[in-house]
Amino acid sequence: MLTLLRTLARGAAAQACEEAHDRHALLVLDQQIRETAADLERGRRTLAAAVAGDGAEARRLAEVEARAADLEIRAVAALSAGREDLAREAAEAIASLEAERDALRKARATFAAEVARMRGVLTEATQRQAALERGRRVAAASEAVRRLRRTESVSECATLREAEATLARLQRLQAQAAATDEALAAIETLEETIAERLEREGFGPRTRPSSDAVLARLRSRAEAERSPSA
Repeated sequence: MLTLLRTLARGAAAQACEEAHDRHALLVLDQQIRETAADLERGRRTLAAAVAGDGAEARRLAEVEARAADLEIRAVAALSAGREDLAREAAEAIASLEAERDALRKARATFAAEVARMRGVLTEATQRQAALERGRRVAAASEAVRRLRRTESVSECATLREAEATLARLQRLQAQAAATDEALAAIETLEETIAERLEREGFGPRTRPSSDAVLARLRSRAEAERSPSA
């Protein structure tokens, strides 16, 4: 029983770990890309340092070869002058320089092969890093689209579907308000027209002055002004 419980606990822990990894996969990928980019940069710097070191070895080899050539010329001159003792010392020095020369040449040949291998590795790693970064951009865009398509509400953030429903409700309310305003305007216009017609026919009090009323008032005033003079 205890074995079963331990197995279940390990299984639950593994499943929880996988689910957490899936939920935060983009964050995990970002961190991994940063780490691989840092490793790649360290590799470039290491190779650059190694190439600089090889340049120093090349200069050392040229110096050794020049010294050996110079000693050989001087040793030949000593032999020609009968100074075999000096020529022997020169020969020993030349042999030592030639041994150093051969070691440097062998080391540089081995290093050249290693540099070529390292350049190939770095080139491949650079290409893979670029592919990773391109893939990350695509994955980020896909994740953003996936979140937009979700229908369930996450925390208190509104989804597109909820926003569309709110817009539809608002448009319905606005359409109803516009229809009500149009109906009221039509009713008011109709009532006003009927009132004006009844007023013109002489039914009910006048609500506005008419030209006939103004003219009658003017006539009355004119007759009143003539009466005193008469």
